[in-house]
Amino acid sequence: MAQQHDTFTIGEVAARTGLSVHALRYYERQDLLVGPVGRTSGGRRAYTAVDVEWLHHCVKLRESGMPLADLTRLAALVRRGPGNEGERLEILEEHLRRVKAQIRALEDSRALIEWKVDVYSDQLRAGSAVGLWDPTRGDDGPPD
Repeated sequence: MAQQHDTFTIGEVAARTGLSVHALRYYERQDLLVGPVGRTSGGRRAYTAVDVEWLHHCVKLRESGMPLADLTRLAALVRRGPGNEGERLEILEEHLRRVKAQIRALEDSRALIEWKVDVYSDQLRAGSAVGLWDPTRGDDGPPD
């Protein structure tokens, strides 16, 4: 059951986001958060729900290949507040273009792999897989 409180320890945030404690400290040092991380009276980090939500976004953006430099720029713009939404949009649109290109490349790769799986499966079922892509035959494809 989730704890009901206004702040989270670094360990709780690590568990909620999948980031390591080391990564969370790194994100803070690199100004990747949208606000300063609070501290308890004992000096321990005290993250808010907003911090956790932003970190979830960061994780997804990084998983999709967003460079740290772009994420840092985006975080800086968000920290500045309203008035720079157009710049934020440019960063996100450029990243979306890169992600779509990666997806197209992966779909092309998947299609080739599926074709090769079908060829090998058909040849093995037919008992004619001997010599399939045999480098000693001097060709680089399946027999005709």
